[in-house]
Amino acid sequence: MKTLPRFRWLTAPLGALVFVLSVAAAATPPVQLGVYPQKVRTFFAPEDPAVPAALRTDDIPLPVGQIAATARATDGAVWLGTAQGLVRLDDGAAPADRRQYFGGKRYLPDDDVRRLVPAEAGGMWVRTRTGVAKIELRPMTLAQKAAHFEAIVAARHDRYGLTADSHLGAPGDTAQNIPVDNDNDGLWTAIYAAAECFRFAVTGAPEAQARARKAIEAMLFLEEVAGGRGFPARSFIRKGDRLPRDGEWHWTPDGQYYWKADTSSDEIVGHYVAFGIAYDLLPDADLKAKIVATTRRITDHIIANGYTLVDLDGKPTKWGWWSKARFAEDPEETALNSLQLLSFLLTAAHITGDERYAAEYRKVAHELGYLDLILKLKQVRTELNFSDEELAMLPFYGVFRYERDPARLAVYRRALDDWWENMAREKNPLWTLIYLVAKPDADVDLPGAVRTLARMPLDVIHWDVKNSHRADIVWAEKPDRFGKREAVTLLPPDERPTMRWNANPFVVDGGRGGRAEDDGAAYLLPYWLGRYHKRLLGE
Repeated sequence: MKTLPRFRWLTAPLGALVFVLSVAAAATPPVQLGVYPQKVRTFFAPEDPAVPAALRTDDIPLPVGQIAATARATDGAVWLGTAQGLVRLDDGAAPADRRQYFGGKRYLPDDDVRRLVPAEAGGMWVRTRTGVAKIELRPMTLAQKAAHFEAIVAARHDRYGLTADSHLGAPGDTAQNIPVDNDNDGLWTAIYAAAECFRFAVTGAPEAQARARKAIEAMLFLEEVAGGRGFPARSFIRKGDRLPRDGEWHWTPDGQYYWKADTSSDEIVGHYVAFGIAYDLLPDADLKAKIVATTRRITDHIIANGYTLVDLDGKPTKWGWWSKARFAEDPEETALNSLQLLSFLLTAAHITGDERYAAEYRKVAHELGYLDLILKLKQVRTELNFSDEELAMLPFYGVFRYERDPARLAVYRRALDDWWENMAREKNPLWTLIYLVAKPDADVDLPGAVRTLARMPLDVIHWDVKNSHRADIVWAEKPDRFGKREAVTLLPPDERPTMRWNANPFVVDGGRGGRAEDDGAAYLLPYWLGRYHKRLLGE
C-alpha cells in the first residue's frame, strides 16, 4: 500500500514558515499543523522606561534617501524603516514570507519610521515620528489562535446569542465596545455556530457545545421573532436598546422586540448551512427538534411563495428569491440562486427526513431544470462579486454533504469548477477546504490556504490600511465592481485590510479608522472545518 505524502510544518531558523513535501503526489495531502510566528505589537510612549534608551531621544536624524533606519533582528532578518512603514527581509524564509510589510496602526503609531532596535526572539523596537511600537513574533499554534478568536467573540461580539458587529467608542479601544445589529446577523452567526459545531465534534469540549447551541438558538429566534411563519428576520433588538437608523423594522405585538425585515438570500444560506451542521453534529435532541420544525417552516414558506421570501407587506423581499421568473429579470443571479435553492431543499430533506422535500428537490433539479442552470455561471456573470462566492460555497458544502446520486454530483462538481477558476488564486482556506470536500482527490494549494490562516492577524480591529504606494504590487487593468483599485498580487491577510470572506482580497486599501472590530469567525470556521474533515491534522 502506497504511503500518502504529508506536509510538515516547520519553524525555520529565521522564523519563517516552511512547508516540506516528503513525497510527490497528484492529490492534496493533509497538512500537519505546528507552531508559527504570530505578529503582536504593543505601543509605548517614547519616555516609557521599557523603551530602549536609543529610542527615547527626539533628535533622530534622517539619512539621505528613502530608508531611515536599518537593524538586524536576533533571528537574522533585516528590518528597514522608511517614511512609508516598515519592511522585514528574510531570504531564508519561504517565498511568501521573505518580504513582509508593516504599515498603519495595526503595527505602528505612524508610518514615519525613524529608528530601530532589536528586541528578543526576532522582534523589533520601532521608533516613529509620534511614538514607539514593539513588534513581537510569538510562536503559536493554530489551535491557540482559534482560542484567541473564540475569546474575542465571547467578550465583545455576543449580542443575545447573535454574533454581532462591534463598534469601538475610540479608535482601537476594545474597552469601549458596543455590539450592534447588522443586516446579515443571521449569516455571521451561522458561520460562528458552524465553527463551534465542528469544534465540538473534534474536541468534545462542553464549552464548544454550549456556544454552538446558544448561537443556533439565536438563529432559531430570528424566525420566531418575525412571527414563526418561516420568514427569518435579518436581526432584532430588545425594547430599550438603541434604535437602528436604517432598514425596515417591525415591533412584535407585545412591544418587547424590534426585528428587521427585507431578509435576503444571505440569511437563508446561513440558516440552512448552520442548521444542517448543527443537526448532524450536536447531540441535543431538544435542539434538533427545534431545528427540524424551523427548517420545515422556512422551506414551506419558500415553496408556497413560488421560491421567494414574502415580507409582511405580501411582497417578495429585494434579494430573497430563487424563481425562474426572477432569473429572466436578473439573469446574473441564475447560476448562484439555482444552486442555493437546490441546496436548501436537499438540506431540508436531510434534516426533516420528509420525502416531500426530496421530491421537491428532484422536481426543481430536473423538471424545472435548475441542475442545468447552475452550469451557466460563465454565461451570466458580468462582474466578479466576491460576496457571491461566499453565497455559493456555503450551499455547495450542503450539497456535497447530502447528495448521493453520482450523476447529479458530477454536475455539481462541474459547476463548482466554474466558481473555482477565480477562487483558486485567492488561497482562501474556507473555499479550499470545501472544494476538497467536493473533490477529495483534487490537487489544490492547501498549504497556501493554511498559510492564509497563519498570516491572518490576531488584531482584527478595522485599522486604516494603505498599500497602494507599494512598488511590489501588480495592478489589475480595471477597478473592481465598486470602482476601487484592484491588485493582481495577493497580499497576505496581515498586510491588507481586515475582512470577512465576502470581501475582495485584491482591494488592498481600506479600513474604518480603528472604530470597529471583526469577530474572527472567518478564521474559526475554516480551521475547525479542516480539523473535522482531517485535512488539517491537529497540533
